Amino acid sequence: MEYSKQRSRDSRSAIERLYITMRHLFSRGSYKPNGVSGEQLREALLTLSPEIYGDIANPEKVDLDGLLYVAERLPQGIEECRFVHLVAREGFEQAGHKPIIPLKRRRNCYRVDKDRMYVEMSRGRSDIYDILTHLTYLYLEADKIKQHGLDHRKRESDTWLRLKEVVRLQETEGAEQIPEKEAIVYLSQVLGRTILQTQKAVEAFKKSKGPNNLYRYVYHLGQVAIAEEKNSAKKEIFMSAKLRNIVGHHAYGEHWANNIKKTLLTQGLMERPIHIISANLHSVVNTIYGCQAFAKENFETLDQLAAFTSKDPDGAKASTILNYAQKHGFTELEDQSGTNLNVQIIDLAKVKTEFWPFEHKDFDAENAPVLIVMDYAFGEQAYECMDELLKNYKVDDLNKPLLVESISIMGKAGILSGKKGDLMIPTAHVFEGTADNYPLENDLSPDDFKDCGLAVKYGPMITVLGTSLQNRDVLHHFLTSTWNAIGVEMEGAHYQKAIQSAARIRNSISKDVKVRYAYYASDNPLESGSTLASGSLGAEGVFPTYLITQRILEKIFI
Repeated sequence: MEYSKQRSRDSRSAIERLYITMRHLFSRGSYKPNGVSGEQLREALLTLSPEIYGDIANPEKVDLDGLLYVAERLPQGIEECRFVHLVAREGFEQAGHKPIIPLKRRRNCYRVDKDRMYVEMSRGRSDIYDILTHLTYLYLEADKIKQHGLDHRKRESDTWLRLKEVVRLQETEGAEQIPEKEAIVYLSQVLGRTILQTQKAVEAFKKSKGPNNLYRYVYHLGQVAIAEEKNSAKKEIFMSAKLRNIVGHHAYGEHWANNIKKTLLTQGLMERPIHIISANLHSVVNTIYGCQAFAKENFETLDQLAAFTSKDPDGAKASTILNYAQKHGFTELEDQSGTNLNVQIIDLAKVKTEFWPFEHKDFDAENAPVLIVMDYAFGEQAYECMDELLKNYKVDDLNKPLLVESISIMGKAGILSGKKGDLMIPTAHVFEGTADNYPLENDLSPDDFKDCGLAVKYGPMITVLGTSLQNRDVLHHFLTSTWNAIGVEMEGAHYQKAIQSAARIRNSISKDVKVRYAYYASDNPLESGSTLASGSLGAEGVFPTYLITQRILEKIFI
């Protein structure tokens, strides 16, 4: 126990060093990952040894689960680049560059030449810290690959040359391929892994819907590291002047929020009761319109609707629902601001409710609620966007508040005592590494989910600085100390900070606004094999997603 406490202190200190160093490097504008400053990041990350990067501290074994996790969140081709530029929205698209969008992070990225990748950072500091953490991890693993690819005289080993040939043939259209049974041996030696472990990782990369191939990914990571070792071709990371000037000034959030308010004003909805929901962009619209769009299916429960709509490989069902919705009070606002947060506006005065398989009341046209459904924000971006949305709409001589009656936040989070799919209902958000704690009166409670067949945890939740920076000892401290935390996520404290500021300081919304938070467990970072790097929740996430959606809508409708 004493060791665990010491490890917890060391780990929290490492997190603090990481963020202080990242803030310093961001202000400076550039650094070399293998230079003095980059070494500080590497040492802190190795001390922390986050659970999501399971074997990061092992000097011989390349961490395979973490490699896939990062590959899905960084742009394709970044493993081949020496220079990474973090930029604001600076006109790359208008200049004709085609954006590369990572599979599991909404970022526009641009491969300008073989050595340079430009990555747009429009989602705030959390986004910047996230990518710097991933790059630090990636370069640590690249150095392990390099060590296995060079012999004791710093010459490319025979195994490395054979892997190079495998990749060359893979990248040559129509070329005869080296047999898999031989290629997997070369790759496993370079990774420091067994054949079976390597085969499993190759299959995981294939099953991922992204474009990455483990052979090519490992080879190019190692080749850039070898070039740095042998030819002094140094890697470097840059932050543009514009990015450094606008971070923290809500430049994107203000544009995003004003576009929503302008649409409400244009549609004559500013005088109606407003309910804001932060959620995915399918469960709310499917719940409200799915039963009508597929009336012949005669759904008796929302579970049946959820199961029906989740099986939609070609997107035909989603298109049918959206086409129906657009004729019945639904407006979709594709983001043009740079936040990468799309928004749906639903005018319930135009919605037919006779097929709904859950409790509701009828709405009169003049006082029917209006729903603003916003996509998931990322870390500190949640404060920027919610803060701007809850401000009065000021344009010309107009100074008009939104008549917000409720704000509901639903999503997925890491659970500290439970399993994937369980529910978490927070009583407070504790912001990790700060003195900012946000108690709240949650309009949702465990009673709202009784007899649902899922375990429900009730208590404080930790808003973490980054999911990729959590380790077992820090999380164990939050679970077993007097915090008695039930889970970890990245946005709750930021949302609640914006809500409290609007209600108690700016007075732009009512102090009686209803607040609802509910999460389902996407992972258990304290349980081996259940971290985010182990894979997504998949079909298991459908039921809790729709269950939380139903409870939120019932609170609004009844």
